[in-house]
Amino acid sequence: MSFAPADTYPFPPADEPTARLRPVRERRVPRLAAALGCLVLGIGLIGGGAAGIALSGEDGAVTAAQRYEDAAGLWHNLPVDELFPTTVKGGGAGPGGADRTWTRIGVAPDSGCAEAFDPLLAKALAPVGCLRLLRATYTDATRSQVTTVGLLFTKGDAEAMRALRGRFTEEGLGRRADLMPRTYPVEGTVAGEFGSAQRASWTVSVLTDAPVVVYAVSGFADGRKVFAPQSAAEAVAEGAETTPAQAGLGHDAKGLADRLERSLRTEAGSGPEDD
Repeated sequence: MSFAPADTYPFPPADEPTARLRPVRERRVPRLAAALGCLVLGIGLIGGGAAGIALSGEDGAVTAAQRYEDAAGLWHNLPVDELFPTTVKGGGAGPGGADRTWTRIGVAPDSGCAEAFDPLLAKALAPVGCLRLLRATYTDATRSQVTTVGLLFTKGDAEAMRALRGRFTEEGLGRRADLMPRTYPVEGTVAGEFGSAQRASWTVSVLTDAPVVVYAVSGFADGRKVFAPQSAAEAVAEGAETTPAQAGLGHDAKGLADRLERSLRTEAGSGPEDD
């Protein structure tokens, strides 16, 4: 918008008759000055904000990189009760949308990954390395089912984690029974007999906004052997009629892993990942 100069509309001379009224235009010099002042101020603020972002390194890419780096230290920066809460609520996480509640019955000492995984799973995870492995075992409200949840903090950068996730997705590695995670039995509890033969359902989630692999594996608390384990993705599918599906063990594995993953991502300052 342009403004006419102020002298375009002069006031009538003092000696001119005033019987004939002339339109008096409002003077626009103050408005023009104010508008220019706001424009200059706005440009200054925008420029200053851009400079601040450049100086502080807070553009999207840098923030994501910093968050990724910070997430790598969560295994020793967060208390165990935040990584593995004593009680986890699973609203709608059970079969048919039933609510679930899981209670922690044991936490393994943090460790490396030697002997932590079956050979084929260890080989699949090898490209991202192992920084630290944290595990805890939970039971459901009936104390008839148990689930081990693991947080594998890797040495991989974001590109390596994306490559690993791509491989798990494209090759369906998360559904292969020979790539099931191992359990963490807790002596003297309902999970005392929770060994490899008792594994019934499992899930493995490779994050890309944090150097973490989240997994869970579930089974029965009475020590019974499971001869046909089924991945959680298949066990929670509508119409699934296998033993793990009917018992809700797929829901236990998926429900616990999802909630601990969500909590970890919140602590890392990340939002939900795109599938």
